[in-house]
Amino acid sequence: MKKHHINFVFVLLSIFTVLIPSIGKTQAPPLSSVDAIWVLQIKGAIGPATSDYIVRAIQEAHDNDASLIVIQIDTPGGLDLAMREIIQSILDSSIPVVSYVFPEGARSASAGTYIQYASHIAAMAPATNLGAATPVQIGMPSVPAGPDDSADEPGTAPATAMERKIVNDASAYIRSLAELRGRNVYWAETAVTEAASLSANEALQENVIDFVATDLADLLSQIDGMSVDVREQVVTINTKDKSVEYHDPDWRTNFLAVISNPNLILILGMIGIYGIIIEFYSPGVGIPGVVGAICLLLAAYGLQLLPISYAGLGLIMLGLALMITEALIPSFGVLGIGGVIAFIFGAIILVDTDVDVYQVSLPLVAAIGVFSVLLIGITLHLFIRIRKKKAVSGVQTIVGLTGNPVDDFTAEGMVKIQGELWKARTDTPLNKGDEVKVLSVDGLTLHVSKT
Repeated sequence: MKKHHINFVFVLLSIFTVLIPSIGKTQAPPLSSVDAIWVLQIKGAIGPATSDYIVRAIQEAHDNDASLIVIQIDTPGGLDLAMREIIQSILDSSIPVVSYVFPEGARSASAGTYIQYASHIAAMAPATNLGAATPVQIGMPSVPAGPDDSADEPGTAPATAMERKIVNDASAYIRSLAELRGRNVYWAETAVTEAASLSANEALQENVIDFVATDLADLLSQIDGMSVDVREQVVTINTKDKSVEYHDPDWRTNFLAVISNPNLILILGMIGIYGIIIEFYSPGVGIPGVVGAICLLLAAYGLQLLPISYAGLGLIMLGLALMITEALIPSFGVLGIGGVIAFIFGAIILVDTDVDVYQVSLPLVAAIGVFSVLLIGITLHLFIRIRKKKAVSGVQTIVGLTGNPVDDFTAEGMVKIQGELWKARTDTPLNKGDEVKVLSVDGLTLHVSKT
């Protein structure tokens, strides 16, 4: 196996050495008992992995005849599409769902606030907060935030028609959830339009939540015997003598969390492209091509999980195409440098959201750009060196060699060069035995002169 193939495989194994342990950090799901209380958790930014986990867990709770679902929340917010998938699953649930901001110091900001409003019962632990639900991305271009904006400061009025449309849509959505659950409609709109936030006790006083509970046992004790409207049916909650089962994210959730990281998507995409380039340069082994194809497919799968800017994706594809063309057909850097510039701009605007977790790392983009420029520079250097080298095969290699005429001749005749007979032309008469030098080659005729 060639050295660059070994290096390429080593880089790939290094990536998966980091990726596989992240996927594998999961426990085997516990055996579920009938009529149990299922405890789920939303921790960190809400994205495709979170929505997949919650939606599947709620469905599994129905399949196992659970009596109650508790979702413990500690989130700064997340993607709109993922949030709506979770809310739709809660609204479709025939089992009461309790959203509980826990532990102390946790928060339920932005998308978490919508989930609180959608739940049949909303609760918070002391020293927690919720709110700041102004949308930053609702499947469209993001609402720009000022340099001094924060989650706890009043929001500014949207400036453009598009921004007003996004905020109005979000206001109507949370208002409908508040009306459905009989919670404070006015504050819900304030959380969207002014990014308002509340502490646990304030939320209880404002009828935003139903309970403040110190821990899960306290929460279950307080809601025991409470009646809630579940899909137009009144259900009385009974928590006494019920088993509590914690259903943490499984390997699938961890895998989705890793593969939907835009930084890893960029790395996999670059590995895929360079793997295919290496395969084109030295076909036959197959390892770089196979690995590159797998990495490209994984990157494509991760991309379809995220809200992608098609302009950014188009620029990345253009940049990669130009870099591949530069590697295969050197253009003295014009195509390569243009490709790097297109790739950098595309990577910066690739993910259409203001959620920090799903932003592409600028240092990573810079590192990939520098690496690509260096690779293009090395390719150009090798190309120029090859062009400067003397030919080592073919008829042109005979230029500069010496030989002897076979007979006397004045214009055309035969000469012997390294044991081979060649037809030759000369501008001066030559005699048999003279030493001649090859000046140039025209087809299969040599132009020679006497040395």
